[in-house]
Amino acid sequence: MKRQLMAAAAVCALAFGAGCATTQTDGQADAQAPVETAAAPPSGMPDYPVSAEGATRFIADAEAKYAEISEYAARVQWTRATNITFDTMWLESKVNAEVTELQVQFANQAAAFNDVQVDPVVRRKLDLLRLGIVLPAPNRPGAADELAQITTRLDSTYSTGKFEFKGRQITLDEASLILADSRDPEETKALYEGWRTVSPVMKDDYARMVAIANEGARELGFADTGALWRSGYDMPADAFAAETDRLWAQVKPFYENLHCYVRGRLNARYGDAVQPDSGPIRADLLGNMWSQQWGNVYDVVAPTSGGESSYDLTELLKAADYDPLKMVRTGEGFYTSLGLEALPQTFWERSMITRPQDREVVCHASAWNLDNVDDLRIKMCTNVNGDDFYTVHHELGHNYYQRAYNQQPMLFRNGANDGFHEAIGDFVGLSALTPTYLNQIGLLETTPGAEEDIPFLLKMALDKIAFLPFGLMVDRWRWDVFSGATPPEAYNTAWTADMLKYQGLVPPGPRPANAFDPGAKYHVPGNTPYTRYFLAHIYQFQFHRAACKQAGWTGPLHRCSIYGNEEVGRRFNAMMEMGQSRPWPEAMQAFTGETANDASAVADYFAPLNAWLTEQNRGRQCGWSEA
Repeated sequence: MKRQLMAAAAVCALAFGAGCATTQTDGQADAQAPVETAAAPPSGMPDYPVSAEGATRFIADAEAKYAEISEYAARVQWTRATNITFDTMWLESKVNAEVTELQVQFANQAAAFNDVQVDPVVRRKLDLLRLGIVLPAPNRPGAADELAQITTRLDSTYSTGKFEFKGRQITLDEASLILADSRDPEETKALYEGWRTVSPVMKDDYARMVAIANEGARELGFADTGALWRSGYDMPADAFAAETDRLWAQVKPFYENLHCYVRGRLNARYGDAVQPDSGPIRADLLGNMWSQQWGNVYDVVAPTSGGESSYDLTELLKAADYDPLKMVRTGEGFYTSLGLEALPQTFWERSMITRPQDREVVCHASAWNLDNVDDLRIKMCTNVNGDDFYTVHHELGHNYYQRAYNQQPMLFRNGANDGFHEAIGDFVGLSALTPTYLNQIGLLETTPGAEEDIPFLLKMALDKIAFLPFGLMVDRWRWDVFSGATPPEAYNTAWTADMLKYQGLVPPGPRPANAFDPGAKYHVPGNTPYTRYFLAHIYQFQFHRAACKQAGWTGPLHRCSIYGNEEVGRRFNAMMEMGQSRPWPEAMQAFTGETANDASAVADYFAPLNAWLTEQNRGRQCGWSEA
């Protein structure tokens, strides 16, 4: 199974800004506004007294306005994402500016009720309006428009990027496929560095965007945009940063164990001149454009004996005459087997399931609900391979979550936090990749025995465990950018330093003076907060362990499939139906019985592999210097 792009890379698309709006309550940085006899309303809305009654009226009007403009904006955004032209970019820039201006107006209006005693539900909605902006524009003429133009330009520059390779222009899709298969260090270096030639042009725009967003964040009472982002997890911003540190400490030893083993096998393949047997790993040798998942080099790092699987998922799909549509139908079948309803007919009529040949599109996989009710869609450039089989199951998780909470009030139609939205599909994907599930749906005639457990778990770890430090470092880099700790002239050196610190990786060679490597990762120019993916990689195993226990599974956790278990589906849907109406620990408890993040489920899932890696690394000098 070859991975082109991040399997868990969906950005659930709602209209207010990039990605999904997140539930936010903040105990640290409240935007304090003076109490007045009347609060200045957003344009076209009435005055509201600064009272409990006024807050309730404001929320009712805001939700109605939110519903109206969000559908309009989402349809424009979908049009641009599925047909990138000058005109669609212009339209999206215009509507994004309108949305941003309204968000800022809502946020400031909500802040006027900070000192008013209101119903808890109203308070939660006020907090959402005040704190739910990904990139807040300052409340001055022209700021929202400038910010919208920049963000649209950054996204489109990335999506249309090409570079010269062996005498022809190639896209990221093409480059990623070649990189996944290449075992020529010169070729992998050329691909790694070639893709990063598309991003230096973004640097000035990105720096300007940071300045504008920070100005807006300060108006809302935050030190910077990063502090605003960290406040979206039902705890103070500093407490959230500490919580991610705690979770990373739980899984870091396992990552270091995997890093040590992979480095040794790469050294055996390429020799000291290319990859030394100590220190960091050369990033381009890992089969992924951002070295965030390493599954593509399984052939290089497989166990020296018993490392061959009895099946290849891509080949199974092709042998069974799967096409992209059948892959999506199969993904839907997983959810319906849990007792959930089939997707609406409009999903099949309106989704972009394969890459059109006649226009530029954003191929980055995403899931959408354009009317916040049931106009569900996915956008993928689906290929018949194991990677996209997983991605389909992941993306549909967003859609089923979106539909589950569509009866909530408008401001609660979102995930418990953004990590939940990513974890839903990843959790289902843990079942979807098991030979147990492949046997259940007829792709495998028999389920392999225990002799294939280590190869299976190693393949999973190369994607799931290898991802964890990358999932952490992207926003750690951005938090420093937003805070000013990393100024524009240090953008790239700080990025490279974070690669070394968290991942133990280095680029294949010196980076040019104008390099802007962060811009070569979609979520940076696309302005999608990234810690959600780190959290999702913790939550999914926590969900999986709980679901398998509910299903009465008694075998190894990595072989468990919940396919067809309607009782698990009932509890699963009950959690999803909550949306963001309650703090995320309550949603976690509704499904798992637990109220805290717990990375021990990761250790439980991979326990046999970690013991095996420890034995393989005996006598090796593991770790790396961060200097």
